[in-house]
Amino acid sequence: MIGIIGRIRTESASATCVAGALAPDNLPGMATAAEGATVVFAIEGIALRTVTATVDDYLMNLAMAEEVCSLGGRPERYDASGRMT
Repeated sequence: MIGIIGRIRTESASATCVAGALAPDNLPGMATAAEGATVVFAIEGIALRTVTATVDDYLMNLAMAEEVCSLGGRPERYDASGRMT
């Protein structure tokens, strides 16, 4: 069986806030975390259509999270893995 593995790294002034906003949407085979000023999204799957749709959803949610966090999100409420503290 062929697997698909991908990673998206995005620089962000509010990486912890953004990762925290996105992490609750993670399904099995997905991970979102902040690494310094970078939001890292990793995905694994076997169906190309599913992985493509998931990446598309992630990118839309990333844009929204960036906007909301830039308006005064509270990044101090999230740890590096995106969990609320």
